[in-house]
Amino acid sequence: MREIFELVNSMSPYLLLGFTLAGVMHAFVPRAMYSRYLSGNDFRSVLGAAILGIPLPLCSCGVIPTAMSLRKDGASKGATISFLIATPQTGVDSIIATYSLMGLPFALLRPFVALATALFGGALANYIDKKDSTAKNEVIEQCCCSNEKKTTFAQKIRIAANYAYIEMMQDIGRWLLLGLVVAGLITVFVPDAFFSLFADKPLASMLLVLLFAIPMYLCATGSIPIAVALMLKGLSPGTALVLLMAGPAVNVASLLVIGKVMGRKSLFTYLFSIVSCAILFGLGVDYLLPREWFTVPLAHIHSCHSCSEVSYFNTICTIILVSLLVNAFIQKFCKSTPSATFVPQKTGGNPHSDCGCQACSTALLSIVVKGMNCNHCKSNVDAAIQKVAGVESVEIDLASGRTVIHGTPNKEDVVKAVETLGFSVVEE
Repeated sequence: MREIFELVNSMSPYLLLGFTLAGVMHAFVPRAMYSRYLSGNDFRSVLGAAILGIPLPLCSCGVIPTAMSLRKDGASKGATISFLIATPQTGVDSIIATYSLMGLPFALLRPFVALATALFGGALANYIDKKDSTAKNEVIEQCCCSNEKKTTFAQKIRIAANYAYIEMMQDIGRWLLLGLVVAGLITVFVPDAFFSLFADKPLASMLLVLLFAIPMYLCATGSIPIAVALMLKGLSPGTALVLLMAGPAVNVASLLVIGKVMGRKSLFTYLFSIVSCAILFGLGVDYLLPREWFTVPLAHIHSCHSCSEVSYFNTICTIILVSLLVNAFIQKFCKSTPSATFVPQKTGGNPHSDCGCQACSTALLSIVVKGMNCNHCKSNVDAAIQKVAGVESVEIDLASGRTVIHGTPNKEDVVKAVETLGFSVVEE
């Protein structure tokens, strides 16, 4: 428990800052921006997708439906692969948290490697899949006539706070806690002699880390304490980099969805790009860069074990962080499921649809969407269904997947819109 507390205490100020910046980005950066510059089967769209994806605080489950939605809105296949690679590997929150525990070299190297990997994967995808983008540009022109409601500055602040301290903490909070627990277990129970076998075999240690990282689910922030624990046990900085880059971007669920929606060639391109670039840059770190750049920042963690001083500022930040996480989980698990008394927000269609009179009442379509794991999944499903003709409002319960649609849409169109994002639909 002491090791976990020390890690949380070191990270808490930076995590709070990262969550806050993520909320600001979510509220003040228009979503249309992320699809407007991603069309075209060229390197420019790949570069745009990587640059847009690197600061976004999306976990590997949340990035899948977001990327599929961008693809549906007209993003090229190369841009979609680039976005899929860059986004889960980093994020403004994880970059700041990386600096807090692992120092400036790792904090700078992580987004650089994500950018290089995304550019390689996106360019390779475009090379393999050369298609005319004229039809895609037409889709963007149709989809980018935004139906987003205008919001005031005060409303955007509330949206930012809700996203940062409720939705995002619900999405990555449990994975962050899991990462801290795993790091604590490694520190306490794994003997130093185990990893000493790989001290002079960096490639073998990287392959070992990949063997465990690929099937696991790790978020970009949750992978940090695990990487720190492995380095404290003697593994090389390059091996830690492999975990930081490949762990969040690759897991079984993501691979299955990408293969299903984008095809086997795209899946191969995605997996090959991440694994090869992670190993290549990991070997570069171990053989070309001074080891002290990456090990010296970890010295304060060693010293904390024998140091009795506790930063009051960090402790206050830890208390605030834990309180916000507890509040987010309470709201998530105590929230009631959709009911017939729900009053939908108008999103178009009949302006009198919520007046309650029999003449203006609308039909209800109820389905269950399988595969949603976070609020990003939920928001992408909501946005996809909203675009179906005849839909007036949508109500989704994330825990059960129960989705109530108000309006008169064609059910097959609704199912197709959801399945395009990589989710499955079953009748209630």
